[in-house]
Amino acid sequence: MKKYENFCKALDNLRLVRDLKEPYDVLTLTGSAALFEICFEQAWKAMKEILQEHGYSEGQTGSPKQILKLAYSAGMIQDEEKWLAMLVSRNDVTHSYNEEIALALVRRVQADYIDLLDGLKTELESRWI
Repeated sequence: MKKYENFCKALDNLRLVRDLKEPYDVLTLTGSAALFEICFEQAWKAMKEILQEHGYSEGQTGSPKQILKLAYSAGMIQDEEKWLAMLVSRNDVTHSYNEEIALALVRRVQADYIDLLDGLKTELESRWI
């Protein structure tokens, strides 16, 4: 599954953000935001592909928000609210030129989002692939 493999590679890269320490320079902030955006994109696209393979045809033309809701109802992800918050953060990446927004994003990635993405990978490996 190409999309799942892409997600795994992107997650490996994003995990590097976990070890970063403040203060961050502008390249670190914007680079970390970009790594998060790439990983999130690959995550929801992998969910979409896997859900389709498991017969969830309603996800065929779904937006990221629709896919997250479908993945939650299918038991693929456990915390719909946190995943929807991650979608909002993904949308905020376009404002990562703003140091305050970028810093808040990197902190959320370190505190919550890597763990959620790791949980998705574990769930996919144990029950879906």
